[in-house]
Amino acid sequence: MGKNWRPRADLATIRLRAELLDNIRSFMKEEGVLEVETPILSPASIPDPNIHSLQTSLSEKTSKRYLGTSPEFYMKRLLAAGSGPIFQISRVFRDDATSRLHQPEFSMLEWYMPGYDHHNLMQQLSTLLISIGLSKPVKLSYEAAFVSELGLNPHTADVSELRELASKKGLYEAPAERSVLLEFLFSHTVSKKLGNEQAVLLVEYPVCQAALARISSDEMPTAERFELFISGIEIANGFHELTDANEQRDRFVMENTRRESMNLAQVPVDDNFLAALESGIPACAGVAVGLDRLLMILANKNRIEDLMTFPVELA
Repeated sequence: MGKNWRPRADLATIRLRAELLDNIRSFMKEEGVLEVETPILSPASIPDPNIHSLQTSLSEKTSKRYLGTSPEFYMKRLLAAGSGPIFQISRVFRDDATSRLHQPEFSMLEWYMPGYDHHNLMQQLSTLLISIGLSKPVKLSYEAAFVSELGLNPHTADVSELRELASKKGLYEAPAERSVLLEFLFSHTVSKKLGNEQAVLLVEYPVCQAALARISSDEMPTAERFELFISGIEIANGFHELTDANEQRDRFVMENTRRESMNLAQVPVDDNFLAALESGIPACAGVAVGLDRLLMILANKNRIEDLMTFPVELA
C-alpha cells in the first residue's frame, strides 16, 4: 500500500497556479488570442538531439506514438488553416533526468502571433510578465553574455578554441561540432549568470543555434530567436518562425544526421507539418513558456517539484 499519497505542492502554491492560469487566459482574451487544444500523441516528433521524446503505442496501430515535447507542429498546422493568433496551455513530456529544474511531465504555455516578428513578440511577452507582477526584462545579446563570461566571441571563435575551453569546463571528450560546444559552454556557465538582478531577454543567437527560427540577413547573420532568463533559469524560448518548408526539411535531415552521429535513434519527420508549411503558413512569431519554472519565480521556490501536485516521484 502506498505511503506517499499526499501532494507535494501546498495549497497556497496550488492556488497560485490557478491564479496564474486565470491571468494568462484573461491576458490572451484581451490580446485577441484564441485558446486551442491539440493532441498529445503524435506519429512523429522533433529530431533535435537535445530533446528526448517519450514513446508509447496504440493497440490497433503498429507504429510508434510520441508524447508531445511541445504542441508546436499541430499549432502551426492550425495557423496554416487560417486560425489567426492562438495559444495553448498543455502538458508536455521530455525524457530527461529529473533535476531541480526538470520533470519528465510539465506544463507549457505556447502561443503564435501572425504578422509579428520576434521583437514584437518579446514586447508582448514583457507585457504579460508585468501583468502577473514581474518586472520588465532587459535585452542582452548572446555575444555580449558569452564574451562577458568566457572571453570568446561565439560567432567568430575557432572550433579549436571552443573545444579547448569546453575541455577546461568539464567536457573531456569535446566533439568538433560548433553547435554542441556552444550549447555546453552556454548551459554550464553563461546561462547561470543571466537574470539574477533583472529578467533578461537573450537575443541574436548564433546561426547554428537557430532551431526553428529564421536567419537574419545582417552582415553577421544571427538566429531570430530569443530566450527569457530569470534568476539563471531559462523560462521561455521564442522565434521569428521559419516558414520555408524546404529549409525546414533540410534542418530535420541535418538534425537526424546529428542524432546518428551521437548514437541516438532516428526520429520520424512530421510530414503533415511540412505539408502545412508547403501550403502556406503566415509569417509569424511564437514562444513557449515553462509554466512550472515561471511559478518557481512567482512562489520563490527552489525546486520544480515543489510547484507540482504529484511530481514523478509521487505519481
